[in-house]
Amino acid sequence: MKISVIVPVYNVEKHLEKCLDSLANQTFPDVEILVVNDGSTDGSQKIIDKFTAKYPEKIRGFSKENGGLSDARNFGLEKANGEFIGFVDGDDFVSETMFEEMLDLAEKHDAEMVICNLQKVNELGNITQKLPQTPNMPEKIDLAKHFSVFSDIGYFACNKLFKKDLFKDKTFKKGVHFEDIRLIPQLLLQCKTLAQTQKFHYQYLERENSISKTHTEKGLDIFKSIEDVEVAFEKSDYKNQKTALKNFQILQGVYSFLAYLAFVKDEKTFREMSEKLKIFIKERQISRSEILKYRRFGRNYFLSLPIKKQIYYALYFFGLKSVIRKII
Repeated sequence: MKISVIVPVYNVEKHLEKCLDSLANQTFPDVEILVVNDGSTDGSQKIIDKFTAKYPEKIRGFSKENGGLSDARNFGLEKANGEFIGFVDGDDFVSETMFEEMLDLAEKHDAEMVICNLQKVNELGNITQKLPQTPNMPEKIDLAKHFSVFSDIGYFACNKLFKKDLFKDKTFKKGVHFEDIRLIPQLLLQCKTLAQTQKFHYQYLERENSISKTHTEKGLDIFKSIEDVEVAFEKSDYKNQKTALKNFQILQGVYSFLAYLAFVKDEKTFREMSEKLKIFIKERQISRSEILKYRRFGRNYFLSLPIKKQIYYALYFFGLKSVIRKII
């Protein structure tokens, strides 16, 4: 088996059929689809049964007690037979050529990881935001020459194809938020070559009740994830690439954290999380100037943001948190 695609499922009956249709109809034939029902209480299992009966050679269904997204992915990894691993969430869908093209790129360039673009869609299937992942990067990314990609790419698991060997001693951490930001950079640090396509193969459904809309103190998990990446970084072949590490800390630990913090409604939680961010920045000796001058894929990141986000970040960086709470 060449590719194993792991599909964690939890109460997504409304969207699961579209997801599994997109996988069952991939143009590349040598794919196994592992659908892991993580304790769903809706009709998801009936849909899984329907697809395993219709595509017995392609789709394998599993059912387990609820353990969360990371636990379901790890379960799938244990069952996977493929040389390469992909992840698709049960409420998303992909283009029919996604895995054929990504495997071709992996074999063409002997790449351990392949990246495609993704876009957000609403429940009607309309595109709401395009998320290019590797602009201005060559199709073959030699990490020794282009290590800035470490700090610049989006660390989603779902828009990538991985050599299974990368997971030999690595798993998703159970029970935490930002599990992708913890694990995927560690997998990248084991690679020598990446490959990428500019096609928007992955369609990410933005739901109102998704985990990404629940903003609590669990957002502090991002700092724990970054700490784990920092430990792996110092043990990697790229440990001398300190600028890339600092830029990773700025993008994920400052900008991504602040984007999450903006939607924390509880005032006490907001203040406590703000203090944790201040400690994070101080411990890593990140200056305000470095934050504002950070460049992502050759462009000043702050200036590339929509004006509303620029105002929010500027107010925060210059200590005007009380103003922020009045306008958001």
